Amino acid sequence: MKVLCIEDDHEMADLIAEELQDRGVSIQLTHDGQAGLEAIERERPDLVLCDIGLPTLSGFEVLEKVLATLPNPPPFIFLTALTDRESELHGRRLGADDYVTKPIDFDVLYEILRARLGRMRELLPAGNGVELAEREREVLTWSARGKTSSEIALILGLSKRTVDFHIDNARTKLGVATRIEAAIRAASLGLITP
Repeated sequence: MKVLCIEDDHEMADLIAEELQDRGVSIQLTHDGQAGLEAIERERPDLVLCDIGLPTLSGFEVLEKVLATLPNPPPFIFLTALTDRESELHGRRLGADDYVTKPIDFDVLYEILRARLGRMRELLPAGNGVELAEREREVLTWSARGKTSSEIALILGLSKRTVDFHIDNARTKLGVATRIEAAIRAASLGLITP
């Protein structure tokens, strides 16, 4: 499971990363709202920790954009020094899954992460034990990038029929009906990087 932390205070970001890595959490850091948004879209983390007062885009703006553009947005938790009731209510109304104020109690934060990530695991196929062959991952990756079977066949030096065969196998393994759903599911499980 991957956690993205968007925090403009480098010392605070390093502290968060150190505390969570010591507890076995894989964490990636970005330091402004725009970079955080791009990392969410590119990396598809399993959970986002986000400050509110950020350069380029505020945490509120990041959350609004994530909810408006991603079909299956990751759980989103604000980590902020804004302790006033209005800010918390605003964050929750926007759709934040939780709101943690600084100074951070890392025991509480870790339990929040465990609860959120634990619920996500329950939503995944049993044991998340989906295994795709290399060719199935390749064709789904190209499919996720908007390529047709004919284009993928040309890129990979295969026949269109072989590409469709691999897509069908991947769909069956992922338990979905369409190639688009297969690409989305494979990306959300970390099996491909579109």
